[in-house]
Amino acid sequence: QVQLVESGGGLVQPGGSLRLSCAISGATFTVWTVAWSRQAPGKQRERVASITRRATTNYSDSVKGRFTISRNNAKNTVYLQMNSLKPEDTAVYYCGADDEFWGQGTLVTVSS
Repeated sequence: QVQLVESGGGLVQPGGSLRLSCAISGATFTVWTVAWSRQAPGKQRERVASITRRATTNYSDSVKGRFTISRNNAKNTVYLQMNSLKPEDTAVYYCGADDEFWGQGTLVTVSS
């Protein structure tokens, strides 16, 4: 069974940085396209970044230039480096594999 576990969320001040991690187990990691999505209170879930098995990346306009997605195939882990954080980045962040399997999410709060 495929399992995804996110970590690294927390409280950060505006302008600060966080790195989220997504550890994937139970499948051949290299075949997955992995995406980070987020959901703020009262809003729809939004995909913010994705990375294919060949490390092709894609970003939403709202995070382009501030967030970086990467993967370490040896560790079966995908990362989301988030810089220049804004209060509007506050949300629960989820990682997903091929839009089929999802983790439980990790909360990111950007506030002074």
